[in-house]
Amino acid sequence: MLDMIERPSPNHNERQLPVSIIVLHYTGMPTAEAALDKMTSEEGGVSAHYCIDEDGTTYALVDEERRAWHAGKSYWRGITDINSASVGIELVNPGHEFGYREFPDEQIASLIPLLADIKNRHGISRGNIVGHSDIAPTRKEDPGELFPWWELAKRRLALPSPTRDLMDPFWTDAGFMLALERFGYDVTDSEKAVIAFQRRFRPDMIDGIIDGECRAKLLALLLPRPQ
Repeated sequence: MLDMIERPSPNHNERQLPVSIIVLHYTGMPTAEAALDKMTSEEGGVSAHYCIDEDGTTYALVDEERRAWHAGKSYWRGITDINSASVGIELVNPGHEFGYREFPDEQIASLIPLLADIKNRHGISRGNIVGHSDIAPTRKEDPGELFPWWELAKRRLALPSPTRDLMDPFWTDAGFMLALERFGYDVTDSEKAVIAFQRRFRPDMIDGIIDGECRAKLLALLLPRPQ
């Protein structure tokens, strides 16, 4: 059993779908206690299944059998009720509004075994381990460009950002958006969708512009790969 502290939230209801997605968030509040207070109060109206503090302390808020309220209006690979289909993990970080900073090693060290356990128990594919900005590109930026996705990818807990043997397919912008939608994103707002893709797979340059590197990375992600 993973070591965690019970901090029950009243904010949950019945799932309508089997679990097939894990969504990673940052809390985006000045302190861990403020975030936990919000997620465990009825007035807060939000929750997640787990919350991991910067020192690695892990809190269990909602039983995985229940539908936590973490995703809001969102979409991924045809699913619109992400809350019903997902497990939500909040990582304590002030976020872009209150002083965004890197995620400490202790925090990631606690996330990795939790993520592996959830992934294995529910048979979740790497492509369905996503950030809040992936499923809600018009509204959200978390967990953001400083999140160490590579630490998860090297343990097969997330898709890696393709870097080798990249080939530009020279899609038109419309073709890129079709491919991005096929990959899983909501492309209703094309620029926001491109920014979300870049934040996840090319965090060193987030400009909303479709270029050869973006096209090549997306093509590589769409090619068949072992899960």
